[in-house]
Amino acid sequence: MEDTLEELFAVIEDRKETLPEDSYTASLFTHEKGENAVLEKLGEETTELVLAAKDDDHDEVAYEAADIVYHLLVLLSMKEMSLEDLEAELEARR
Repeated sequence: MEDTLEELFAVIEDRKETLPEDSYTASLFTHEKGENAVLEKLGEETTELVLAAKDDDHDEVAYEAADIVYHLLVLLSMKEMSLEDLEAELEARR
C-alpha cells in the first residue's frame, strides 16, 4: 500500500504544479474555494463512509475510504506537507 500512496501523492503533487485543465485534482487547487472545497469533500466522504459502515457494505466502505484518503492527500499537499509528515505522526502514536 505504501507504493500506492506514494504514487498517488506524486500524481497529486504533479497536478498541483502543472494544473492540467481536464484534471479533477488540479481543479481542487484552482477552485475559488480552494481549501474549503477539499474540507467539504472530506466531510461529505466521511459521512458516506459512516453510512456504508452502518449498512455493513464492504465494497462501499472501501470506495468511501479511498475517497477520504485521496482528499486527505490533496489537503496535505495544499498545506505543503508530505507523506513523511503523516508517517511521522503515525509512528509517534505507536
